[in-house]
Amino acid sequence: MTEWNFDEVIDRTEVPALKWHTRVLGPNAPKLFQAGVADMDFQVAPCIREAMTRRLAHGVFGYEAVPDGLFPSLTEWLNDRHNWRVDPEHILRAPNVLNALAMVLNTFTEEGAGVIIQPPVFFDFQDIIHENGRRVVLNPLRLQEGGYEMDFDGLEEVASNSRTQMMFLCNPHNPVGRVWTRAELEQLGQICRRHNVLVVSDELHGDLTFAGHPYVPFASLGEENSLNSIVCLSPAKSFNIASCCAAFTLVTDNHKRAALQAENSRLTVNKNNAFSSVAMEAAYRGGGPWLDAAIAYLTGNRDLLRERISGLERVKLVEPEGTFLAWLDFRGMELDTDRLTAFLREEAGWAITRGIAFGEEGAGFGRLNFACPRSRLDTALERLEAAVVSHS
Repeated sequence: MTEWNFDEVIDRTEVPALKWHTRVLGPNAPKLFQAGVADMDFQVAPCIREAMTRRLAHGVFGYEAVPDGLFPSLTEWLNDRHNWRVDPEHILRAPNVLNALAMVLNTFTEEGAGVIIQPPVFFDFQDIIHENGRRVVLNPLRLQEGGYEMDFDGLEEVASNSRTQMMFLCNPHNPVGRVWTRAELEQLGQICRRHNVLVVSDELHGDLTFAGHPYVPFASLGEENSLNSIVCLSPAKSFNIASCCAAFTLVTDNHKRAALQAENSRLTVNKNNAFSSVAMEAAYRGGGPWLDAAIAYLTGNRDLLRERISGLERVKLVEPEGTFLAWLDFRGMELDTDRLTAFLREEAGWAITRGIAFGEEGAGFGRLNFACPRSRLDTALERLEAAVVSHS
């Protein structure tokens, strides 16, 4: 056993964890394999717990400024981990990535403007666009034999419309698990610059990639792409601190940064949470070894998924290059959306995210969160195998 015991089964019902809550899963929640909401079932790195314990011991929780060490901890992490040099002056704070996306949308697009997304993609992208009076413009990914690819001809077409003003990019991609390559991102950047489409890149899963698939920050692709983008970052996923952390936006262009700062001020998004600041700085300062160990453990879980799913004729794994999310193809079961959900919950005992939630392109698929103790994943796969055989 390593210093970090990822095999430990922790009772998450001791707190109101969304993934396990009966309000989300219904009264039979305890009997299900809870693998929908995208967080990990692992305890955080000891350095984070120790830093938060020290802050708690201080006992005073009045208004606080941004700690002097927070932005340097982020820029040093990006430089050391991803070879990306970021000027601390280009960083703004936000309560979370979704909040940042909404603020960016309202700041840099007109009401009724088109915003490109690439389904099947994180469902909140579409909600944010609709709820803020903009139009969703679809550039669906294409599923090939080796995985998903971008449709660049389709992107060129939709980006060329003068009413299309922005693109929400998911890098790495949730739910299909692609870690976009430098060449893919550069081609996307060329198209968007050519048509004056601002790229807003959600890079929440950037630290969670598997061997052979390095994360490429969009804004690291030269000055032209940096100036035509806003990148949203957070340690929420990589360090499993979603409920106690905030986000960062990287805005290289001075005019865009001033405009977004003015929107932050207008919405009074200018307070700091003491515990989120402490957790984030501790993660970036000392969490690297824990994250490396977590990725190694997740790699083992991914390999187990690959092995077990390969034995099922009617279910396929779209193997993830990054994230702790697996995109499963159940179309071979020949079930409509509601019947597939019923099969997974009632026969396999699985509570995963319905593929249809990520757009029509997700019909027949499901998103599995495999950031859990391997024993739980192994048992869940046994139940799925039995259910598929029985259903056949």
